[in-house]
Amino acid sequence: MFSEPEVTRLFGPRRNPADISAEELARDAEQAERILAWSERAQAALDEVTGTGRAAGGQVTATVAADGKVLRVDIGERAMRLGSLQLAEEILAALRLAGLDAARRTEELVRESLPGFDPAGALAEFERLAAATWR
Repeated sequence: MFSEPEVTRLFGPRRNPADISAEELARDAEQAERILAWSERAQAALDEVTGTGRAAGGQVTATVAADGKVLRVDIGERAMRLGSLQLAEEILAALRLAGLDAARRTEELVRESLPGFDPAGALAEFERLAAATWR
């Protein structure tokens, strides 16, 4: 269960709703609208993120979307001389590298859009909270 200081750190100090002014509500509503507009723009930008990976000395190239969907796999002539097992391993290696590239590009986009935000730190905090005991 979360302690009071941890709740305050995560959500801010507790306030009596009767103490919230109309100006604060209006300001918060405007901020919520800006965040919603930003999230729509950010989603459009994230939808455009792709990653590329190469293996087999550049003879196998894979491109994936940010969500991991395979968009394209190109196999050069020299790679076709590989045995089927080795070719499959090279394709998987290119796909793994493409996924890592897409993740890196996504993190860059988030960092540029939200200065001061640490995606890796946020993920670690989320995982810590998800593992916490809730009562």
